[in-house]
Parts: sequence; structure tokens; C-alpha cells
Amino acid sequence: MSDARFHILGLTGSLRRGSFNTGLLRVAQELAPDGVEIEIADISAIPLYNEDLNREGGPAPVQALKQRAREADALLFATPEYNYSMTGVQKNLIDWLSRPLETTPLRHKPVAMMGAGGMFGTVRSQLALRQVFLFTESYAMINPQLMIMRSSEYFDAEGRLLDEALRQRVRMIVEGLVAWTQQISPREGREA
Repeated sequence: MSDARFHILGLTGSLRRGSFNTGLLRVAQELAPDGVEIEIADISAIPLYNEDLNREGGPAPVQALKQRAREADALLFATPEYNYSMTGVQKNLIDWLSRPLETTPLRHKPVAMMGAGGMFGTVRSQLALRQVFLFTESYAMINPQLMIMRSSEYFDAEGRLLDEALRQRVRMIVEGLVAWTQQISPREGREA
């Protein structure tokens, strides 16, 4: 972590190399305002949720992810949409992060979401995420929103977002998340 005063942890819902949603997080990193650092969590080593492992403290990659989420000022979720909902990858991350409920780093954590998907963007996956955040008592930002429809028209094969107007909307999400976090959980010395 750098000496940035505001730290956002980015969580993708995809393991695909050329993921559009991981690409959205990279754009957020590139366009983050001064004083804001966005770290994209490496989720490749996170196993499927297993309550037996969780009772033992969880595997090392999960423990590390929980610690990074705890230390972050806010979380930024980039979610694809599969079968009218979030991906299994995204739900698995949340299942690990949310348990045990008494110590979850999601409780009272400001969160924002964005997504790139098919014909309907990621409307339903973001609604499913909002429903989960009710349970985890996370503070989900309402606006601005970003749900990119027909994603393949705006990204290249490596998952780079090429459309400048959409890139600026990603920046608006980041700026909105910083403002939202400062509004609902002000902390002295933390500025963007």
C-alpha cells in the first residue's frame, strides 16, 4: 500500500484473463483522483467456501483478503452477470468475507458496484449484490451507477475499455465512492 490517504479495494467477479469487469477496475486505478489508491485484489487463489475451513480461520489467501478489506476505506465491486445474478466467483468472495458475521469486514463498509455484461448490462447482478449487502450491513452507494450493455462493443480482447465516455463514468464511480465514504463514515486525516 502506498501513502495514499484514501484506499479502495477492488473486487472482480471474474477469473477470465480478458475480463471486462477486471478491465473496469483497471480503468478505476488509472483514473483515480490524486490521493486515492485502488488496489485490485488477486482472487485467483481463493478456494470455494468451506465452513470447516472457515472455522479453522480460513486459508491464508482468504485471511489476507479479509485483512485487505478490513484496512480499505471502501470496496469497489465489478460484477458480470450470469443467469440473472452475480457470478459464483463473486458470491464465493462475499461468502468468505462475510463470515463470521460478528467480525466481517463488510459490516458498515462503504461499497460501490459497476459492471459490464450482455444485452441488459449487469442490472440484475447489481440488484443481487445489493440484496446481499442488506444482510452484511454494508453501505451500498446508490448513485452514480454503471451498467455497460453489449460490453464486447466497448472493450478489446485484453479487456481494455476503449470508450472515453465510459472511462469517465468509471471515474465518476470512484469519485462518488470517495464522497459517499466521507459522508457516511468521516475519519480525521483521510482525504482524497
